[in-house]
Amino acid sequence: MKKGSNKKGNFVQLSKEEKTKYNMKVVTSDVCERCRTQCTIGIAYMEKMRKPGAIGYGVPCHLTKGKAYK
Repeated sequence: MKKGSNKKGNFVQLSKEEKTKYNMKVVTSDVCERCRTQCTIGIAYMEKMRKPGAIGYGVPCHLTKGKAYK
C-alpha cells in the first residue's frame, strides 16, 4: 500500500482488501490494566511491562477497532 502524490499522477489506489481492513488503536499497559475483557496479547504485554527497565510501545487492541476505509 503506497500513497503517492497527485502531482504527477503516481497515486496508487487501495486494493479491495485494504479498503475493508480495520485500523486498530495502539494501547499501553495502563489501558490493558483497566480493560474488562483482557486478551492474551494484553496480558503478556502487562507482564512484560512489569519488569524493571522495560520499554514498551503499546499493542494493537482488537476491542478498539476503528472504521474501515471508504
